[in-house]
Amino acid sequence: MASFIGRCSISVVLGLGLAWGRSSVGDSAEPNPPPEFSADIVSRDAAGALLGGSARLYASGRKVRIETSDVPAGFFLIGGDSGAALFVGTTQRVFMDAKQSTRLTQIFVPVDPQNPCPQWRAAAQNAGVPGAAGDWRCTRATATATATATATATGAGAAAAAAAGSGSASGTMEYRVDCPDRNFSLRWIDPRLEFPVKLKAADGGTITLENVRVEAQPASLFAIPAGFRKFDPQRLIDRIKHSDVWAGPE
Repeated sequence: MASFIGRCSISVVLGLGLAWGRSSVGDSAEPNPPPEFSADIVSRDAAGALLGGSARLYASGRKVRIETSDVPAGFFLIGGDSGAALFVGTTQRVFMDAKQSTRLTQIFVPVDPQNPCPQWRAAAQNAGVPGAAGDWRCTRATATATATATATATGAGAAAAAAAGSGSASGTMEYRVDCPDRNFSLRWIDPRLEFPVKLKAADGGTITLENVRVEAQPASLFAIPAGFRKFDPQRLIDRIKHSDVWAGPE
């Protein structure tokens, strides 16, 4: 599942630069923002066995913070409708564009429940996901389409396909994303939270928000700490090129 998500799921990257400054990310004057909440991020394989380490998500309006034991040296911030993402390195006191450094920022992006596809596609294009500007499709899923896709991917029979088609969580909205490499994922959005709450990959693995608690979140969670500097990988490369350690092509 990890390889699929890394290739096809939507990376939330839109170069931010220093525009975020030291304020809370993604601030807006939205009149009716989505509820604030926190949740555990839980990954499982097709058999339901837990995968990976622990992860935690915090959301406030259009701002998201993700902490994961897989990347203990910092945390991720997602801000605004653009889904722009940063990695904030607490050890080195820097922040940078998240790129595809974690699959979690490729999934849990604030969306419009009625029309999330343009946001997902724009994020994929900005992340450089192969084929995002071409044969990349995102549609509202139906029970029949879900059952057929699941049966095809797993080799299940008619009974399993019927069960898959009836497995959507109550009250959620389901979408299907197809990638040019013929991988697909099913994604469920909670319209009350205006947020994705589950992804099911083509191999049957899932990533789900669990233990959701709707409550106010501290604004400090979504701010870049004072004194942190922007890390620009390209600037580092340019500096190395002008140093004695650079060996250009012969």
